[in-house]
Amino acid sequence: MQSLDRAFALLEIMAEAGGEASLSQLADASGLPLPTIHRIIRTLVGNGYVRQLPSRRYALGPRLIGLGDKASQMMSTWARPHLAQLVEDLGETANLAMLDGDKVIYVAQVPSPHAMRMFTEVGRRVLPHSAGVGKALLSQLTDEEALATVQRTGMPAATDRTIVDPDTFVAELHRIRKDGFAIDDGEQEIGVRCVAVPVDGAPSGMAVSVSGPEARVHWDFVSRAAPIVQRCATALAADLNNQG
Repeated sequence: MQSLDRAFALLEIMAEAGGEASLSQLADASGLPLPTIHRIIRTLVGNGYVRQLPSRRYALGPRLIGLGDKASQMMSTWARPHLAQLVEDLGETANLAMLDGDKVIYVAQVPSPHAMRMFTEVGRRVLPHSAGVGKALLSQLTDEEALATVQRTGMPAATDRTIVDPDTFVAELHRIRKDGFAIDDGEQEIGVRCVAVPVDGAPSGMAVSVSGPEARVHWDFVSRAAPIVQRCATALAADLNNQG
């Protein structure tokens, strides 16, 4: 069991480092001795979960792709009834997202029935500072952790409404924690508004959201939608923790 724990820890260190790392990086981050790391990495390479690069660094291997695809499919299947209920209640596209390294990845979606609707491809990765789900996810971290994340990714302006100042961003995280929901007010895409809520209590960081055109997702809609999205997040957390 200890070897399994260590193997997973090394894979997570590689993922957090952008997908590849040297033995010395793995040793520094894990605190494990080099002979132990080398033995575990050799086993992971032999099974296709890690590959050795020409530079002699190590990278996540191709067998993880199949595992990730299957996990994503299962996540979508599990979340779909909850997202479908959100769409039925509010009439706008519902999304589930997670942090993937320093970026946000959309892992499930149920589209709005409206002809004009928001569509984000499942598997798409975005910077967290300009997305409602990203801000909701970062609100689950400490200010220091959240700032370190956006300092690594940068805070480019996707629109003229994007928050690009770190102090303003921290103040926004405080508001999200106080109110229990995040808003993307045209910060990622002009004319689009989003209400997002962190899934507190989930085994890993998740956020659920509804998004649509500003003409429909007006501020009265936001006030009505926030508690409904919060209830969905609570149900998602309870359902996920009851799996198995």
